Amino acid sequence: MEEPVPDPSDVESTAKTQFLTSLQHPDYRRLWFANTYAGAAHWALIVARGWLVFELTDSSAMVGIVTFAAMIPRFFVSPFAGLLADRLDRRRLLAWTLGIDAAHNLLLATLAISGFIEIWHLMVLSLINGSARATAMPASGSLLPNLVPRHHLMNAIALNSATMHGTRLLGPLLIAPLLATMGAEEAFVLSAVLYFLGLFQVSLIRTPSTGVVQSEKSVLQNLLAGLHYVYHHNLLLPLIMLIVAHCSLTMSFESLLPVLAKEKLGAEGAGFSYLMMAVGAGALVAVMGLTRVQSDTVRGRLLLVAGIVSGVAPIALAFSPNLSLALIASASMGASQGSFMTLFTTIVQSTVPDEIRGRVTSISNLHIGGLMAAFNLVNGYLADFVGAPTILVVTGIAFLMALPLSCLSLHVRRLYAIGSPTMPTAT
Repeated sequence: MEEPVPDPSDVESTAKTQFLTSLQHPDYRRLWFANTYAGAAHWALIVARGWLVFELTDSSAMVGIVTFAAMIPRFFVSPFAGLLADRLDRRRLLAWTLGIDAAHNLLLATLAISGFIEIWHLMVLSLINGSARATAMPASGSLLPNLVPRHHLMNAIALNSATMHGTRLLGPLLIAPLLATMGAEEAFVLSAVLYFLGLFQVSLIRTPSTGVVQSEKSVLQNLLAGLHYVYHHNLLLPLIMLIVAHCSLTMSFESLLPVLAKEKLGAEGAGFSYLMMAVGAGALVAVMGLTRVQSDTVRGRLLLVAGIVSGVAPIALAFSPNLSLALIASASMGASQGSFMTLFTTIVQSTVPDEIRGRVTSISNLHIGGLMAAFNLVNGYLADFVGAPTILVVTGIAFLMALPLSCLSLHVRRLYAIGSPTMPTAT
């Protein structure tokens, strides 16, 4: 008997439905919208703030210092943020951070419009913004798995990652006309509005979500419990070391792009936005593709491939002679980095028990954020002396040299080869 030929429109509809599976859950949908608004606001802020600093100082080193101020709270705030995410209602904690971010942007806009803004203002406000973001990340990351059933978790994380990386396109896209025609001040106002919209969406979430913090133990003991879990886990520990190398060497480029856009590519503020948009577009396309990947074997191999491309893409950007080729290289950076981070996040969230998830997420952020802050600071400083292209080449090569070291771990080798459907536990 002849098999019926499937209708192409039905296949397309099914694929689209599979991609959007997690959005059928109302509270996840609200968190997704909140993350979309907040992500767009965050990347709009990064571009506008970076360009304003570069305009005020004409120094990549100062861009690096302000970026460092925004990122370093992930080092010293993250452990306590994770503890809060396991102790308090994660919905309310996330709402508070979005409110602080909105107020921060309004103050930044007021100072910029008044003409009294100085670099130290930007540093202090960046610390506030970074502290709020360091608190929001474990709150949001720990809340997400409570809003969908376990069999939808990979789709939910990939869809959320696609959105977060897509906002790297959306945020700069929204403010590019403002930077080209008016200035950074209006971009800060727009960022504040987006944060308020995110706050509204979080206020609609109804699912309760808290971890378990043992009240008879001190704050330090509860924090150490999270550290013990990570440092004695056969897969998480080598993966976190790998992700630290990935983020510090391939993703610490924000302080380099303003000078790269202006001096090498001959573009101004809009050119900087275009590069960030390309990174976001590449990440969005790649992570959307991951929502349809079901095989553990394919995921493991994709992690390795994404790592290789993450090292090669910055080198390609460094050698790009014009804006068009630079956009292609930037999109490749976004695609590889977005895929790598999404696969890593899925492994962590599907492995860690809910009662300690906030602390483990914050410990991951601590390792990643601390080194990304340091590398952005150093990269911005060195770019004034050796040039942004040289920094991109050196860090890209360094990661390509570090990647094979991950194969020293049996569990990571197994992940690359056959996937890891059964995760090893802490010892």
